[in-house]
Amino acid sequence: MSDFLLELFCEEIPARMQAQAADDLKRLVTDALAERDLFGESAGAFATPRRLALHIAGLPARQRDRRELKKGPRLDAPAAAIQGFLKSAGLSSIEEARVEKDPKKGDFYVAIIEKPGRDTAEVLAEIMPAILESFPWPKAMRWGAGSVRTDSFRWVRPLHAILATFGPETEDPDIVRFSIAGIEAGNLTYGHRFMAPDEIRVRRFDDYVSALDKAKVVLDPERRKNIILHDARNLAHAQGLELVEDEALLEEVAGLVEWPVVLIGSFDEAFLKLPPEVIRAAIRVHQKSFVLREAGGALANKFALVANIAAPDGGAAIAAGNARVVRARLSDAQFFYETDLHVKLEDRLPKLDGIVFHEKLGSQGARVERLVALARELAPLVGADANAAARAAQLSKADLTSEMVGEFPELQGLMGRYYALTQGEPQMIAGAIEDHYRPQGPSDRVPGEPVAIAVALADKFDTLVGFFAIDEKPTGSKDPYALRRAALGIVRLVLENEMRVPILLAASRAFGNYRLAASVAAPEVMAQVLGFFADRLKVYLREKGSRHDLIDAVFALGDQDDLLMIVRRVEALGRFLETEDGGNLLVGYRRAANILRAEEKKAGAEEALSYGAPFLPERLVAPEEKALASALQRAAAEAHAAIAREDFEAAMQALSHLRGPVDAFFDRVTVNAEDADLRLNRLRLLNGLRDATHRVADFSKIAG
Repeated sequence: MSDFLLELFCEEIPARMQAQAADDLKRLVTDALAERDLFGESAGAFATPRRLALHIAGLPARQRDRRELKKGPRLDAPAAAIQGFLKSAGLSSIEEARVEKDPKKGDFYVAIIEKPGRDTAEVLAEIMPAILESFPWPKAMRWGAGSVRTDSFRWVRPLHAILATFGPETEDPDIVRFSIAGIEAGNLTYGHRFMAPDEIRVRRFDDYVSALDKAKVVLDPERRKNIILHDARNLAHAQGLELVEDEALLEEVAGLVEWPVVLIGSFDEAFLKLPPEVIRAAIRVHQKSFVLREAGGALANKFALVANIAAPDGGAAIAAGNARVVRARLSDAQFFYETDLHVKLEDRLPKLDGIVFHEKLGSQGARVERLVALARELAPLVGADANAAARAAQLSKADLTSEMVGEFPELQGLMGRYYALTQGEPQMIAGAIEDHYRPQGPSDRVPGEPVAIAVALADKFDTLVGFFAIDEKPTGSKDPYALRRAALGIVRLVLENEMRVPILLAASRAFGNYRLAASVAAPEVMAQVLGFFADRLKVYLREKGSRHDLIDAVFALGDQDDLLMIVRRVEALGRFLETEDGGNLLVGYRRAANILRAEEKKAGAEEALSYGAPFLPERLVAPEEKALASALQRAAAEAHAAIAREDFEAAMQALSHLRGPVDAFFDRVTVNAEDADLRLNRLRLLNGLRDATHRVADFSKIAG
C-alpha cells in the first residue's frame, strides 16, 4: 500500500477559509478516487496561512483489473446493428464475441471487455488539475500574465508551488506529474516565511511534518490552537492573572500564524474605567488578542497577543508595538463612549427612521413601534409589567445609532444597557435592552426576567412573521435572516422559563402590527409559521434526547400551539412506555389497531365509518369484553379529566389500568364473530380503545 501527499503552497489563505478549504480538498480528492475504485485507509487535510495539505494513507499502487460483459444484438440483427456493437465493444470481428442463449428472446451476442487497471499515480495526475481548477473558494483571484484572461486559473491567492508525491512508506515516493497555471508538481516545500524560507525536499508524510516543524511551521491547526491556549494560560498565570478564553478568537488566531509565539502586552490602567466588554471588543477586533483578568474577575490592564515569529529580543518590540496600537484603539473607544453618554436613548429614536430594517418591512423606527405594541400585548402572558415592557421595547434599538455600536456592532444591546443605566432607567428595563437579543444560539443564556422575556419574544416574533409574510423563508441550508435561530430562541424562552405562550396568538398579533399588502393572507402565513415552529421544536427535543417517534406521536394530535404542553406530553409518554404496563398496553393497542385497519380496508366507506360509533353495552356477551368495556369507560373518563387539567402522568396511569382487560380480551374473545352485530360491536369496542389512547398520543407513530 502507498501514500499520497499533496501540498498547495500559496501567498496566503485567509483564516476564515482554511477549515472549509481543508475539508473540501479531502472530499474532492477522495470522492474522485472512489469513483475510480481507489480507496485509502485514512485521509487527513491540514491548513496553515500559506499552505493546504492532504495526506491519504493506504492507497493501492494501481486499480484492479476489471472485466465487463456488454450485451449485443440478436444473431439475426441487421448488419448495421452488429457493426455498431463491434465498434462500441472495441472488437475487430464478430468472431471475437460469444453467443448467449435465451429461449424466450432468441440468441444474442455478448462481448467480454477487459479493462486493465491503471497506476494510481497516473490516476492522481489525471484528476488533480480538474479538482484544482474548479476548487470552491468563496473568493478567488487571477494573477500575473494570466490575469488578463477570464478563463485563466484562479486560486485564493497566488499559488507558488505544488508538492505531490505517491509511493510506499518503505521506499522513496515518486512525484505525481501534473501542472497547473504553469506550475509543475514536485517534491519541494518551503518553511516559515521569515525564519526558515529555504526549500525542503519531502519524502513521506512523517518526514514532511517533522521537516516543517524544524522549519518553524506547525502544520496541524489543532496543535497550533493547543500551543496558543497552553502558553497564554501559563503566561497569564505567571503574572497572577487568568486568560479570558475565547474559542472563536482562538480559531481565528490559529489561522493567522504558522509558528505561534504568545506574548503579553499592557495598556494604561485608566482605560479600565471603560466597560469591560468595550475593552475586550477593541482588543479582540483590532488586535486579535486575548484580554486577561484578575483572579476576582475584573479585567487587568494586560492582554495576550500571538506573534508569528520568535524574535531575537524575546518579542519585547512586538509586544510594545501592539501595546501602542491597543492604546490608540482604546482611546478611540473612550471617545466614542463619552460622546454617546451625552445623548439620551430616547433622543436617538428619530435616527432609527433612517436605518432600513428591510426594504419590504420598513425602517428600524417602524420596527420599534411594532415591538412596543407587541411587547405590551405579550407582557401579561409572561407575567411582566406591560408599561415596563413597552418602555424597554421602545429603547431596545436606540443604541444602533451610537458611535460605539457603529464601531463594534457586536456590542448592540449591551451598550444600550450601559447607556440606559447612566440615564437613570430601572435595572429591569436596562437588562431587557441587553437581553432582548438572547438567546442567539444553543449555548447562549436565556433571559429569565419577565420584562426581558416579553421584549425578546416580541423581537423574535416580529422578525419571523415579517419575513414569512414577504416570502423570505429559509430554504435548504440557506437562512440569511436567521429565522431558524429566532424560532429556536422562542422555543427556549418558553420552555426553559416554563411559560404558556400560545404561538398562534403571538404570531397573529405580530402580523397585525405590520402594514402589509392586502394580497398577504394572514391564515396562510400563520399556518406556515406554526409548521415552522413544529419543525424547530422537533429539532430542540431531539437534541435534548427525546425519541423522534414519541415526538411524532404527540404532534400527530394536531395541537402544536402550546410548546410547553407538547413537551410535557412527550416526557410523560416516554416515562410511561418505559414501564411494563406501558409496553404491554402498546402491544394491545397495536393488536386492536391492526384488526381495525384490516377490517376498515375490507369494508366499504360507510361500513368503515360505522366502526367509529359507540359500542352498545347490551350487546356485550363475553365476560372479558364486558370487563374491557367497563375498564375502558372508566379509564377514558379519568384520562380525559387528567388531560383537561394537564396532568399527563395521571392520564397515562389511567390508561395503564387497561393492560389486564386488554390482555384477557385478546386471549379469550374472537373479534370477527360469525354474528354480524356481535362482530360490529366488538370492532366498535376496539375503536374505543384506539380513541382513548389517541387522546394522549397517536400510538401508531410509536416504534419498537
